[in-house]
Amino acid sequence: MHARIRRITGRHDAEDLLQAAVQRFLERGQEGVRNPDAYLVRSARNLAVDQARRERHGAVAPYEGDDVGSVPCPSPQPDAVLMARQRLQRLREGCAQLDARTREIFLLHRLEGLSYRDIALRLEISVSAVEKHVSKAIGFLTEWVMD
Repeated sequence: MHARIRRITGRHDAEDLLQAAVQRFLERGQEGVRNPDAYLVRSARNLAVDQARRERHGAVAPYEGDDVGSVPCPSPQPDAVLMARQRLQRLREGCAQLDARTREIFLLHRLEGLSYRDIALRLEISVSAVEKHVSKAIGFLTEWVMD
């Protein structure tokens, strides 16, 4: 049955989901359940959906009934936010110090996610030139941010 649950949910923890579903089934009683197998599969699917929601929102409690008080806050601390904003501002200032061509190539690669080859084709330069510009930008910005 766990193979069926794995196929339906696409999750690697199908056995854990099945165990939690069986536990739920036994705790809540079996009255009114005509097809226990279908009930268990549906219950395991619901548990998988709940788990995926918790993971998406940063919670770590795996199943219903876990101690919610032990879930860490997904938000960063205010001082970490301030430091990240300061580093980002410093990075922006450093980007402004790059020559226009190097900045353009660096941003195409890092922000737009273009490959070196795609940038080379777009700007009609060699892949080697793109590599040199990106390397130059990274070297400069690393030093700039660390100062």
